[in-house]
Amino acid sequence: MNIIVLSKRHGKSSQINLDRPSVILSMAVLVLSVFGLVFTGGYWLAQGKISETPDPRLAAFRAEIQTQEEQVLQAKQNAQDQINALAARLGQMQAHVLRLDALGRRLTQMAELEDGEFNFDITPAQGGRALKNEQKAVQGTIETQLDGLIAQINDRESQLRALENLMINRHLNEQVMPEGRPVTSGYISSYFGNRADPFTGKTARHKGVDFAGREGNEILAVAAGVVTWSGDRFGFGTMVEINHGNGYVTRYAHNKENLVAVGDKVEKGQRIALMGSTGRATGPNLHFEVLRDGKVVDPLKHIQKTR
Repeated sequence: MNIIVLSKRHGKSSQINLDRPSVILSMAVLVLSVFGLVFTGGYWLAQGKISETPDPRLAAFRAEIQTQEEQVLQAKQNAQDQINALAARLGQMQAHVLRLDALGRRLTQMAELEDGEFNFDITPAQGGRALKNEQKAVQGTIETQLDGLIAQINDRESQLRALENLMINRHLNEQVMPEGRPVTSGYISSYFGNRADPFTGKTARHKGVDFAGREGNEILAVAAGVVTWSGDRFGFGTMVEINHGNGYVTRYAHNKENLVAVGDKVEKGQRIALMGSTGRATGPNLHFEVLRDGKVVDPLKHIQKTR
């Protein structure tokens, strides 16, 4: 196959024989070169447009990704801060439990309670229904340790409240129970029961205990209470009477001077009078009586309870 090429400039014609391989190869190279130039030009043209006018959706997407990354980093930091705060709180609570346990042990020893009545050395027993799908709580986590410490603290507080009430009641009972000697110095000169009356010589019932001593010796309340009498009383001379509650009343007679008035609250061991010989007495002494539910009892039993 031949292609005839006419030239206007020279007025001549030439032929190109397409059957020759070298001609076909040359034409193929020419065609491919043209297509390559067209493709390359289109590509660089497209690249120039993209770089000059980027897609706004792509920029917004990139900005959103960056914002989310920053939020994730902030959330991680907040979570770490909370974990650190929980760990610090956990340490404080553990120290608090140790102090409560030590206090409880000391109070138990001070109260002289039997072993086992209050126990501050063991973790309190707990109960509860099974978790859904029989899942067990994860052990060793901060939340689990906090729950255990809260249970321990609640248990210790309950035990300490009960122990406090017990000790308060015991202290109050000790304070209102007549115990000990009602004088700072002196000796028992007459006991409770039948004796010879010092004025008539006849047998008579002595309703108290007499302490002989020096005039002006201090007289002490043997228990806390409220003064219900302070003044002269027939046969007793100048007398103080104290109501201690629980049915107990004590009387202090033949005083030289009373140091308390009716309605005064007195503490155990407080000075309430000075020894004298007023009323039916042969010399300076204290006539001491103890009444329980309105009946006199032997004061010696209470005097000998001195701790």
